[in-house]
Amino acid sequence: MNIIETHDLTKRFDKLTAVNKLNLSINEGEIFGLLGPNGAGKTTTLSMLATLLPPTEGNATVGGFDVKKYPAKVRSIIGFVFQDPSSDDMLTGRENLYLHALMYGVDMRNINGKMDAVLKLVDLTDRQHERMKKYSGGMRRRLELARGLLHEPKVLFLDEPTLGLDPQTRQHLWTYIKRLAKEKKVTIIITTHYMDEADDLCDRVAIIDHGKVAALDTPQNLKKSIGGELVRLTVKNPNLAALKKLRYIKDVKQMDGMVILTVDDSGKHLQEILKKIGDVDSVETRKPTLNDVFLHFTGSEMRDTDEGEGGYMERMMHSRMADR
Repeated sequence: MNIIETHDLTKRFDKLTAVNKLNLSINEGEIFGLLGPNGAGKTTTLSMLATLLPPTEGNATVGGFDVKKYPAKVRSIIGFVFQDPSSDDMLTGRENLYLHALMYGVDMRNINGKMDAVLKLVDLTDRQHERMKKYSGGMRRRLELARGLLHEPKVLFLDEPTLGLDPQTRQHLWTYIKRLAKEKKVTIIITTHYMDEADDLCDRVAIIDHGKVAALDTPQNLKKSIGGELVRLTVKNPNLAALKKLRYIKDVKQMDGMVILTVDDSGKHLQEILKKIGDVDSVETRKPTLNDVFLHFTGSEMRDTDEGEGGYMERMMHSRMADR
């Protein structure tokens, strides 16, 4: 069953088209990744699905509710963890959760039990009565996740949830996210620049560039789609024309001072490649990763967020979602 559907979903900011006729179908209980360069339209897409931004054209449904016709019903079934912490530093962890529960109309008879449950989930029970200003970055992130789960959403949006966290804390959050999807059947839509995170977490990923879907499949199938093995060479004045004539070389790219080849059976053909290309300083061969898939579909340049989208979205991300 699809819990999220988009139909030609489009958002424009003046002359900038941030999201361009986006069509997605996301299954209930799925961990779905949105990957793309800065400014590709990922956060704008989440914000339209969460009813923080109205679509310019097209439409979407979340949990069967039209985001334009029934925004309050959509907000009642979703949680959103923003890139930047939006909790109050002067309140304790538990007080922040209590405020959020009041804003979302959590039944007062169950409020303490729900707070206890989410605090236990994110291992903050022992620190719940400390003010947020004393929390580390990892603790803040875990409290944001607890807050997003407090009203038991059917859909949870996570926008760069592990940005800036140390590897150990990131791994702990991955464990929580997997548990939510498996045990609670929460549908999770995640944006991230960490390709290992997307590869490990997501059932499927969509690579978005310039507001459009460039590729969509399971991480494993996407890695298979670019085929062969990767050969990375550091070489001065490479003879690319000679390489492109070799039938076993499926793709040739030159970026960041390196030549990157996609090769069928690189072990068999490596010596011929080295003879053809020129004076090689270093060579590396390996299987494709999700990061290679990302670069294949979007190129190597990580563009800055366009001022039109970025400036507006930065203000929107500090909005509360309780205006129902």
